[in-house]
Amino acid sequence: MRPGFHLVHKPVGATSFSLVRELMDAIAARGLSKQLPVCHGGALDPFAEGLLLLLVGQATRLMDLVHAAPKRYLATVGWGVETDNGDPTGRVVFRGAPDALEPALLDVALARFIGWSAQVPPPTSNKRIDGERAYLKAQRGESFELPPSRVLLCQARWVSHTLPAQSTLELECGGGFYVRSLARDLGRALGCGAHLSTLRRTAIGPWSDPPAEDHPWIHGRGLLPWLPARALDEGEVRALEQGRAIEAGRVAAPDWPLPAGFDPPRAPIRAFDGEALVALLEPRDGRLAATMTLRGGL
Repeated sequence: MRPGFHLVHKPVGATSFSLVRELMDAIAARGLSKQLPVCHGGALDPFAEGLLLLLVGQATRLMDLVHAAPKRYLATVGWGVETDNGDPTGRVVFRGAPDALEPALLDVALARFIGWSAQVPPPTSNKRIDGERAYLKAQRGESFELPPSRVLLCQARWVSHTLPAQSTLELECGGGFYVRSLARDLGRALGCGAHLSTLRRTAIGPWSDPPAEDHPWIHGRGLLPWLPARALDEGEVRALEQGRAIEAGRVAAPDWPLPAGFDPPRAPIRAFDGEALVALLEPRDGRLAATMTLRGGL
């Protein structure tokens, strides 16, 4: 129930919102629903499993920064079939012949996608089009096209193959990357078709998928450790609360290094009052100004 990030394992079949709802119901039962809003830090599809971050209290305001964090996945690519949504729940739209696939060929195909690229999200994604979520339009059978997004695949490697049926892939990517789209695009590049058979999110930033019975609580200096940090004194805390900038001072390096090639734009600076995260800062006219204050801290 404590404000901060809560790490939970989402099982196959559950929706991400169902886990949010469970926590909201537990909070409401204690009469705290207004004081402790809840959201998740990046959805997983029902067919997928793995790490889901539940953001509680003021931590919900950090959702965009969590979305930008690197994520790791273990994925199974099924060869020979492309579906309309890129996963096993979709309608088959293409069948090909994967008999000629071999590991060396798959290595070459995968290498083309590493780095920054333009990726078209699946039609059942959470992207907005004309002000509405794409998956809602897809559910109604509407025809539309999503524009490509610039995404980053930091690293990827094949873990194993059971050819010609499927291959297992381990990857690390930036926010907004769709593993379903990667499977689809690999199938198209190889001419045989492909879809994502299984997906497990194994990590977000430094946090790993916990056992089902564990729910680690992240707070204080554990929050957003890929961002630089600045310690505050009492006067600086008051100044920021009053909307005044403070001296640049000494900014410490992040506590957790980002993967090579991963450079989120305009990364803010975490500001700490003791061990509590109380603000996010940005340079402004040679000083540091708050872009967000967290009264009481996290």
